[in-house]
Amino acid sequence: MENILKAVGISRYFDKFRALAASDLDFHAREITVLQGPNGAGKSTLLQCLGGLIRPSTGKIDICGFDLYRQEREAKRHLAYVPDVPRFYQELTAWEHLQFMAAAHEVLAGFEERAEKLLRSFGLWDARDLFPHNYSRGMRLKLGLLLTFIRPFDMLILDEPTSALDEESTRNLGDHLHSLRAEGKAILLSSHHNQWIEQLADRSLQIQNGIIQEG
Repeated sequence: MENILKAVGISRYFDKFRALAASDLDFHAREITVLQGPNGAGKSTLLQCLGGLIRPSTGKIDICGFDLYRQEREAKRHLAYVPDVPRFYQELTAWEHLQFMAAAHEVLAGFEERAEKLLRSFGLWDARDLFPHNYSRGMRLKLGLLLTFIRPFDMLILDEPTSALDEESTRNLGDHLHSLRAEGKAILLSSHHNQWIEQLADRSLQIQNGIIQEG
């Protein structure tokens, strides 16, 4: 299987507290990996390290052959990360956010058709001209997902993507992730939605007290 993300010896300490024990991890094309563990186990710390939001205390992360910290710009072209609480520009509508993201990644060709399809699939079409601060938490989470789906990537990292989604939106997300897997993407997500992830996952990782094990 094609290796998309490779982490070697990554750990993370906050002062003397070990949030993440030294770990080697590989994530492959056409594979959905689920990260599970109790609150405070280190899930978000791991995802933020792999997603380039916080730097590991030790170790190295390569994405499609690029070092995430020495070749950050090149590596992040292949990486998409969606936090559990997405952030938005106050002055842009949902549609303008999508257009801005597509322009930033130079994928404006066919934008309107792709954006409409995504917005309709996740129930945001009628709210496309609203500002995100007028959205519910679930709507903001869906918009955060769509801002990722509108752009190209090879590695997708999702932190609790179903935390504020209704049942229909959760099903739609699962369908979309299956489509992305078929396209050759590598996907890593954390979730407490056990039944949903059991149906979705090709592989499971368990984390407890910062120690990661194959599940």
